[in-house]
Order: sequence, then C-alpha cells, then structure tokens
Amino acid sequence: MTLLITGATGFIGRHVCAQLTHDHDILAVLRQPDSQLPALRQQVNALGGQGERLQAVQGDLDLPGLGLPEDLAAPRAIIHLGARFAWQLDRATAQRTNVAGSLAVAELARRHGSRLVFISGFMLENREHLQRLGITSDDPDQVDWQHVYRRAGGYEASKLEAAIRVRALAATHDLNLVEVQPATVAGHSRTGALDSAQPLFALLDNLARGRMAMVPGSPEHWLPLVAVDHLAALIAVAATADSVPQRLLALDPTTPNLQGLLAIAADMLDRRAPQRHLPIPVLAALLRLPGMPRLMNTWPEALHFIQPTRFDTTDTDHFLDQQGLARPAMEAVIARSARWYQQHHGNPAAPQPA
Repeated sequence: MTLLITGATGFIGRHVCAQLTHDHDILAVLRQPDSQLPALRQQVNALGGQGERLQAVQGDLDLPGLGLPEDLAAPRAIIHLGARFAWQLDRATAQRTNVAGSLAVAELARRHGSRLVFISGFMLENREHLQRLGITSDDPDQVDWQHVYRRAGGYEASKLEAAIRVRALAATHDLNLVEVQPATVAGHSRTGALDSAQPLFALLDNLARGRMAMVPGSPEHWLPLVAVDHLAALIAVAATADSVPQRLLALDPTTPNLQGLLAIAADMLDRRAPQRHLPIPVLAALLRLPGMPRLMNTWPEALHFIQPTRFDTTDTDHFLDQQGLARPAMEAVIARSARWYQQHHGNPAAPQPA
C-alpha cells in the first residue's frame, strides 16, 4: 500500500523519500507536480533512493481539503512534513498553512483510517518553556494563542498550536497518531550535506563570517541536534513499523553544549572559536534594536531553541534499539556539516573574534 507525504521537496522530505522508496511506493503532495516531480525523483536517486517509485498528486496545504481529489485511494500512512518556515512569519499566514493545513491532513488520515506521522518539534517537550508562553493545558481552546504568537513568533507558535490541536483531534476521534519531535536538523551523518534554509547553516555561516564574537547563553546552553538521515530513518520506521510509541523525540542527547559545537565547527572552518559568553537576555535586547537582526543574521525567535533544558529520550531510545537504528556520533556530524559548508560555500575573509 502507498504512503502519502507532504513536504517531500524539503530537506527532510527528500531524505525520507530516499529511505522509503527502497521498499514502498510514495505519493507526494506537490503544488506543481509537472515541474516538481522530475526534480524530486533526481534528488531522491542522488540520495540512494528509487525515484521511479515516487508519484505525485496535486495539492496545497493552503487549500480547503488540501485541494486533493475526492477519489484519492486510502494510503497506509500519511507523513506530514509540510510547513511554512520563516522567522518573522505573520500569524495569519502561519495559522493558515501550519495549523489549518495540519488539521486538514489529520482529517484526511482519520477519514481514510491511515496512520498519521505528524512532524512537530522538540520544544513541545520543554515544559518550562511552554509554561512561560502560557501553554498550561492540553485543551487548545484554553490557551491564549494571541499571547503565544506574540511571545514565540509565528513559526514556533503555529507549530505548537498545530501539534496541540492535532493531539486533541486524535484524543476525541479515531485517529492513529504518531508524533515525531525533531531537534534542529544537522547535515547528513556521512557527507555533512546541509540545506541552506536550515538554522544550523545560518549558525555556521555566522561563525565563518566572523559574526560570532561571543557564545550565546551560558556554558549550560546547547542547541539540540539530529542528523538529517537519522531523522529520516526514524520517520520512515514510524510510518511502517507495526508498533510505534505515540511520541518520538528525535534529539541526540550527546550534542555538545553550544560552546563545544562552535569549537568543533570553528576548527573545520579555520576560525577561532568564541570563548566568552553573552547572556541570552542581553542578546535578545540587542536584537530588538532596528536593523540588528539582519546585521547579525539572527532573529529573536531563534534564541528560544538555544537553552539549558535537557530532555528524556528513554522511550525513543528503546524504539531505536528495537528497530536497529543507531544514532551517529554527533561530534562527527557537526564536523562533517562544517566541512561541507567550507567546501561548498567557501571560507570568506572575516575578522577573528577577539
């Protein structure tokens, strides 16, 4: 039976398709299948998949019912990766695509009796952060979403709202829901290949260009990571395994603190690693000054993902063991991601941190 996927053309989606096309036929929801499908097949083949097992159906997260044909055959599972990502995303756009679109995908899965593999984010497991935003209830109608959007920004708030609303739908309807919660995505564990739209790419770019004279946060702060191919493998087995936990935290707990991450990357980039720390509140205040986010290539919303909180991955660890999936060594993944950046985007001349 075919698996349906949204967001197939994205960085994670291409890797998921490459993983799944070894054993499954994939139907990708694309806005422009005629132009997008040939390119996607080539990308999947380049990643070691079988592009010929990939088909497409026209659809759009922004359209009622996703714009899909009513006679769509029931898929075995639906993988929902599609989302609109941007810092400073306005609330209306974020809710239309990331919230309403996610609920439409969930309703499609419920109607067909398909498993829904919903890709949310690791911040849903940061209880203190949720409380600071005012999310203290599992009932989405008890949350002041206007406050959440104002505090968290459109992208993060819409991802939180979508997950909580999809959970509520699953709790009250017959919906087989598996939620995968990725950390910030690193490059491929073997090649280091990294998409330029990923936040880690921006971090490496800032380091290479001398924009990081200090380490954001404290020695306890870290940016949890997951290698893109490991994440894709986890999503693939979440869609196809017989028994899957309701939530899978796709996060490598061995990710070094942010200072350690920058030290590894700096070595690959032939840059001096920053040593001193800049408190997050001070950096946030700087980023509220006009023009500073663009000058520093950092947006205030991005600071939420750099944190001291540690996470319990026990349930996910057990599932990984059952499926024979081993996490790649994260320090090596960071080094390869930085080396890939160096090889493909050069090492621009930049002042060294003092």
